[in-house]
Formats: sequence, C-alpha cells, structure tokens
Amino acid sequence: MADLAPSFLTARWVHLVMLNYEVDPTVLRPWVPLGTVLDTHEGRCLASMVGFQFLDTRVLGIGVPFHRDFEEVNLRFYVRRELDGEHRRGVVFIKEIVPRRAIAWVANTLYNERYVALPMDHSDALERDHGAVRYRWRMGADWAELGATIAGDATVPPEGSEERFISEHYYGYVAQRDGGTVEYRVEHPPWAVWQGIEPHFDCDVASLYGPDLAPHLDGPPSSCFVAQGSEVTVRRGLRIP
Repeated sequence: MADLAPSFLTARWVHLVMLNYEVDPTVLRPWVPLGTVLDTHEGRCLASMVGFQFLDTRVLGIGVPFHRDFEEVNLRFYVRRELDGEHRRGVVFIKEIVPRRAIAWVANTLYNERYVALPMDHSDALERDHGAVRYRWRMGADWAELGATIAGDATVPPEGSEERFISEHYYGYVAQRDGGTVEYRVEHPPWAVWQGIEPHFDCDVASLYGPDLAPHLDGPPSSCFVAQGSEVTVRRGLRIP
C-alpha cells in the first residue's frame, strides 16, 4: 500500500450510534460528488444519523490542547467509485456537528466539508447489557438528541449484512467549490456492533437538514445499531481526476 497518502488525522472513535433511514435516491443525487454514484444495499438507498466520540485526536501527529476529545454527530449517505476494477465504497456528509469552532473551521477550509460548531454533550453506559448512549446538541434555545439502547453482546456482523455495509465504507468523498471531488481514505478494523433498541432522534430536521430530507428522517429508522469503534487513521485527501 505504498501509494497511500500520508496520514492526516488519527484518533479513537467509540460508541457510534447509527440510525439508518431509507431515502428516495432523487433526494440525495444533488449531493453526489462528481466521479461517484450512489451505493445501495439490496436495492435500498440509505442515509445514517451517526453520533460518536473522538478520543485522543491528533492532526499530523500533534494533539491540540482542548481539541483531543469531543463529540460529533453527522448525517451521511453512501456512494462508490469505480477505479480500474476496484469498487471504492465511501461516505458523503450532508452536515457534521462538533462542539469546537476550530475543528469546524479547519475541516471546512481545507476540505470544503460541511461542519458546524454547536454546544454538545453526551452520556453513555455501554459497558453493561442494555446500556444506553446519547448525544445532544443545542440549536438556539432547544436541545436536539440522538441515542439508542443496546441489547445482547457486541459481535462483528457477517459479510453482506446491512451493519457491515453501513460501517465499512473506507473512503470519504467531498465535492469542491469548483465542481471537483476530493477523496480520502479512512482505515480501521471491522467493528463489533450491538443491536440497537429504542432508537431516539429528536430534532428539528427541516431546520438543520432542509425540507427535502425532513420526511425521510422524521419517522422511525429502518434499522439501528451501536458500533464499539476502534483506532482510526484518516489519510490526506487527494483530488480525483
């Protein structure tokens, strides 16, 4: 893998709540970066609300004080890129929420990502069966919330499962202001996941994500699970031809 780009960021991602929704592909197509196409699982186009913790975050090997441990909540969907017979499966972020303005500024400036900085907090008790995890962010005077309760033991899902499809997209794609696309690789081992029960998503979806997505995210998710997470490496982004 000598052709890999240098590492840009390392961290531990833990306790990833993933609420997954079936979405009409016509709603997502305007967000698809040039050079990629929508990726589907068993013919279904999915988008995921994801909340998780960044721990021991380092950019170019350096840990910035007060910016190493923090929450993130994002809305993402799934694409793929065909390259010399290889199927590169990736994610596209519609919006990412973090509690630090500097993090949002760096991501938006360097990669044209869609970060916003809002007050956030979290609580979790996932070390025991039937524990729960919650992520919150404040919009104006109100708090929005994403969470789930777990059931059973955490196991690595089988190949071909929806959980594997959701958790194993190892590329990110970002549309650029000039119409081009940047691709970056995300490396981590397969994640063990808990079954998610009692999913919870309380948010003014239309205000945060727009009226087109609101009908698809306002109801219960089609599936829910919580991934344990792991150490991750995010490599520097490269512009694709």
